[in-house]
Amino acid sequence: MSDTPRLVVGPFNRVEGDLEVHLELAEGHVASARVNAPLYRGFERMLEGKDPRDALTITPRICGICSISQSAAAARALGAAMGVAPTPQGAAMAALIHAVENVSDHLTHFNLFFMPDFARPVYAGHVWHDRAVARFTAIEGSAIRTAVEARAKLMHILGLMAGKWPHTLAIQPGGVTRAPGPRDKIRIETTLRAFRRYLEEVVFGAPLEAFAALSSAEEMMRWQTGDAGLFLEIAQDLRLNDLGRGAGRYMSHGAYPLETGHGFAPGLWDGGLRPLDLSGLTEDLSHAWMLGAEAHPFAGETRPDEAMREGAYSWCKAPRLNGQTFEVGALARQVIDGHALARDLAGGGVLARVAGRLLEIARTQIFMEELARGIDPAARFMIHAQIPEHARGVGLVEAARGALGHWLRIERGRIAGYQIIAPTTWNFSPRDGQGVPGPLEAALVGAPVGEGETTPVSVQHIVRSFDPCMVCTVH
Repeated sequence: MSDTPRLVVGPFNRVEGDLEVHLELAEGHVASARVNAPLYRGFERMLEGKDPRDALTITPRICGICSISQSAAAARALGAAMGVAPTPQGAAMAALIHAVENVSDHLTHFNLFFMPDFARPVYAGHVWHDRAVARFTAIEGSAIRTAVEARAKLMHILGLMAGKWPHTLAIQPGGVTRAPGPRDKIRIETTLRAFRRYLEEVVFGAPLEAFAALSSAEEMMRWQTGDAGLFLEIAQDLRLNDLGRGAGRYMSHGAYPLETGHGFAPGLWDGGLRPLDLSGLTEDLSHAWMLGAEAHPFAGETRPDEAMREGAYSWCKAPRLNGQTFEVGALARQVIDGHALARDLAGGGVLARVAGRLLEIARTQIFMEELARGIDPAARFMIHAQIPEHARGVGLVEAARGALGHWLRIERGRIAGYQIIAPTTWNFSPRDGQGVPGPLEAALVGAPVGEGETTPVSVQHIVRSFDPCMVCTVH
């Protein structure tokens, strides 16, 4: 029996779904990690045999936090199979609805999931600790209260345009079901102005354009205002960019597809930009409790291994593109979109991922304002089309946490196959057949573990920097 020190961290609080991290330790650091998604859900199996339109109702139920992302991906996959694209204004309103959810997710992550860890007693004595306690203590922190209020007011746009949140049916293959009128346009613009005031007064302490204009990590680390400034002070003191560094390979499906292109561009990054090509995409099952062969999602299947065989350790499959892992998320999107600050942060760790979200909050707010100004109440917001007897389609979108894809096959007018690869499937994947760890597993190697720590704070920072949504991970 191995005498290597081992540690199981989990279940995690402030994480959507169930997560366990199995660590092997050596000389006070993580030597290797295995990440377990311990809950099988089976949505892909539920969809088989259903009317293809049922995907618009069922897939958003995968997750309440990012249900619009699932809805948008399902609509895109169904639209591709039907041979229909949204009208220009329909695409713009779908993008606005989706962007509101993604910004809300980023805001929730920063204030409620990530920053409360720095209010822990373990950091008492640091010059910033009292401020972190006042701002980010769970439930009681002043930043948390104002963030929840600002988020609720921003989501009035979803009540107006999506009908409800979560689990809207407003996004359809041909556009959106709700055509905004002149009064709706004014209400949306007014709501966005109020949210901008919150961001500029509380989160950034300065105009959004100033943060969006930062061009290097060195310049960013001089930012001192708002809660962003407090985070950067903490990050510099704790050297968070050295913690949980990534391989520097990033993927984005492209966020907010419009008639004229994407709000944030699609592509791959591995030291340089490449076009997005998913022809080499497969899901490896060697360490997943799944049966079947490694396959592209169009040929993939979901057959759970009820025996939970030895050698496997997660219900999560291991997606690989041309045999490689890719990190996905806000940092990935901003790197691929070409933002100078993001590219300077590429390959970084905890600091880089959280800074990527802050950058994206600022840039997405500006993007949402542009969409709102462009609303044309006289335009057509949706077109209709028929479900084909035999077809297939893929829906590629960007959830807050990264690249989300739905692969749909229709045979005899019913769903014959449906495969979903979610952002956390990419980031929290197990090892593949070559023994290559997933992005989180690799990022955890080298994390310090203090004497007597049973839930190492360094491990928690790294895990939360990826912002896992475990319920989206396994289907």
